[in-house]
Amino acid sequence: MSNINSVEEFDPRDIADSRLIAGIAYFYILFFLPLVVRPNSRFGKFHANQALLLFIVNTVGGGVLRMIPFIGGFAAWIFGFCVLAFGIMGFLNAYEGKARELPFVGHYRLIK
Repeated sequence: MSNINSVEEFDPRDIADSRLIAGIAYFYILFFLPLVVRPNSRFGKFHANQALLLFIVNTVGGGVLRMIPFIGGFAAWIFGFCVLAFGIMGFLNAYEGKARELPFVGHYRLIK
């Protein structure tokens, strides 16, 4: 895959075989799905990592924001909306066969 926005180069066959399951990983806690269904897929692991990062950020960030008196609920709602937008971006990237890091958190690697 030769795309200027790609983080890494991936095998076109791997992308074709894994893009749907990689996209599904962005549905909340389903980040582990590419690791189970396509364990040898580098493309799947890339998106599983991105989805796991979003899951962690949403869980921790939303919980912390809810503890703020008066504005915490509203701040958590706005934060959740932003995380949802990043999740949609990740899903679309995966489904289109692209490996773009998500803004702010995408450069971290928890799954290698």
